[in-house]
Amino acid sequence: MTAVLEREATKKVARGGLANMAGSALAGGAGVIVTWVVARSLGTDQAGAFFSATAAFVLTGGLAKLGTQTGLVYWPARLRATGRDHLLGACLRAGLLPVLVLSVLLAAVLWFLAPAIARTTAHQAAGVIGAHTAGLRALAVFVPLQALTDALLTATRGYRAMRPTVLLDRVLRSGLQVALVALAGVAALWTSASLPLFAFAWAAPYLPVTVLAAYAVRKLYRASKPAGVTTTRAERSEVRRAFWRFTGPRALASVAQLALQRVDVLLVAALGGLVPAAIYAVAGRFVVLIQFANQGISQSVQPRLAEALATGDRAAANHLYQTATGWLVLVTWPINLLVMLFAPVYLKLFGDGYTSGVPVVVVLAGAMLVATGCGMVDMVLAMAGRTSWNLVNVLVALAVTIGLDSLLVPRMGALGAAVGLACAMVANNLLPLIQVGRAVGLHPFGAGTRAAALLSIGCFGLLPRLATGLAGDGTVGLTLAVLVAVPAFLAGTWLLRGPLALAAFKPFGKRSTS
Repeated sequence: MTAVLEREATKKVARGGLANMAGSALAGGAGVIVTWVVARSLGTDQAGAFFSATAAFVLTGGLAKLGTQTGLVYWPARLRATGRDHLLGACLRAGLLPVLVLSVLLAAVLWFLAPAIARTTAHQAAGVIGAHTAGLRALAVFVPLQALTDALLTATRGYRAMRPTVLLDRVLRSGLQVALVALAGVAALWTSASLPLFAFAWAAPYLPVTVLAAYAVRKLYRASKPAGVTTTRAERSEVRRAFWRFTGPRALASVAQLALQRVDVLLVAALGGLVPAAIYAVAGRFVVLIQFANQGISQSVQPRLAEALATGDRAAANHLYQTATGWLVLVTWPINLLVMLFAPVYLKLFGDGYTSGVPVVVVLAGAMLVATGCGMVDMVLAMAGRTSWNLVNVLVALAVTIGLDSLLVPRMGALGAAVGLACAMVANNLLPLIQVGRAVGLHPFGAGTRAAALLSIGCFGLLPRLATGLAGDGTVGLTLAVLVAVPAFLAGTWLLRGPLALAAFKPFGKRSTS
């Protein structure tokens, strides 16, 4: 890739990434608000049941998506890069129809298994089992909509269209969730708190978002469909076979990846009780904010990275990977370090019963520093066509989570689950990091990544510790820490804007003439 083309590609990634990051910040903030409303409106037992139910819902929807989050970006990008646009319709049908069928079946399974799941996760709080069952069934109705929403929006990103994901998922769905859950919280002030009502309010926004996402895919497909070109049955069959040869291993990997993120809440509820599950879910809520930031950048990079690897342009792929990782570290490491520093204050906002989760926050934040430092390495490995390697890596990480949780949660409660998840996250990032380096020749440690890491550690790791060491770790010390760290970080970001490739975020109407 020439220098000019490289800069133009970076600018386009920056534009999509910035929009995605803004939407992700909104979605992450909305998630924190929802967690706060639930924690404040429901007792710890019912809050734990709510978080367990939503974890089961997300796991079920993840299973229904069959790994198409990768396939519906990889194949449209590859078909367009190789001049086979006329096969895009066959590709979309190959990915979306199985998701629709399986999601309906799994919704029925979740409905009928709801009593058993409720008894398993709420056995130490028998009075919650009935409401827990009703909440699970309320969520089961929306499983097909959740799966279709994610699959359809993934398809739009295969066309390099980031706007539908930002507007529909990050803004509309998150905004409606906050509004409806807040209304449920207001209703709880006047009547007895209802877990099924909160579950319904949380899931209902998937209905309008699914309809609008389907419209967005239809519009993009019609706009790019080549005129007068037809496909043969043999071509359509070959597309389906190729799609699922690639996506099949990723389907299992995506389920395992989702289980890695969600099964711990269910395990804490089953092995430790609903109260530790509520503490763990609240303490780890910031992790979702970090994951949204990762998605915001990686989803913008994904189609262009797939195209670069499809055409054998390793230099362009490495440039995109390293630049995006630098941006990710610049955004997420300060958040992780601040969350460590402010953990007692952060948890007290949700109620006095959650302050015992400080060690959970510290352990998970430390693990997220490692995970984000590797960049979107799992996605890079998948875009290089190594989806079977993804599967093995995630299964190893899932085994680590389940094994350590089973051993530690009965003894340590929520902290045991945090240790299990932290070890799994480290394994799930270091393994693909080694594989990407050896097999594909890519790594995330460019000048931007190094600059962002050192700047974050200096400004939000060392300076706040010096400030609190001098003024104490009370209100005065924490305030002084922020007043010192933020200006230093902003000044350092400006001075290091070259290595950080921040010029990509300049107004996009001005094109380079060099």
